[in-house]
Amino acid sequence: MQSLILDWLVNNKIELLGAILGIAYVLFSIKQNILTWPTGLATSILYIIVFFQSKFYADMGLQVYYVGISIYGWYYWLKGKKPESSTAVPVRETSKNLWVKLIAIAILLYFVILIILLNFTDSDVPFMDSFTTALSIIATWMLAKKQIEHWLIWIFVDLFSAGLYIYKELWPTVILFAVYTVMAYLGYIEWKKDLKPQQ
Repeated sequence: MQSLILDWLVNNKIELLGAILGIAYVLFSIKQNILTWPTGLATSILYIIVFFQSKFYADMGLQVYYVGISIYGWYYWLKGKKPESSTAVPVRETSKNLWVKLIAIAILLYFVILIILLNFTDSDVPFMDSFTTALSIIATWMLAKKQIEHWLIWIFVDLFSAGLYIYKELWPTVILFAVYTVMAYLGYIEWKKDLKPQQ
């Protein structure tokens, strides 16, 4: 039994480390800690490998996007506050106007990603992979901007993704996304305490 566990750990070390760092990433983001971004960066690099090996090409591409948005979020959380203010970037609600733009962008992203997956990859879950990827791109941008509703999107995406990863038998990632779902709910509750209504 120990031999089987050890073999599994050795064979899945990248995914396991990515899952552990992924949990740390969400914990840091709940607390609005700047370590959200370097931890997210490391998680994304590891999951580029995991998703490439599992043929989740849109999710792999999403991790590349996460690398970029992690750098942007890191900078924005450090420098995005008003120069005269010593406080952090405030938590905000998303305006109706911004919601319309984000929904339109999500729909456009979905179809672009879907066309790429259908025509240029051997993905066996192109519709679902495109769907979760488009929503994840929007939610991560909202996290960087501290829009509170990004947590609600993550609750949905994390539950949906857990089902996909069950199908692919990526068990550490299934557990990670189940934990993400609970943490997204807790993040929403925590951020609500610091909510600053948009002017």
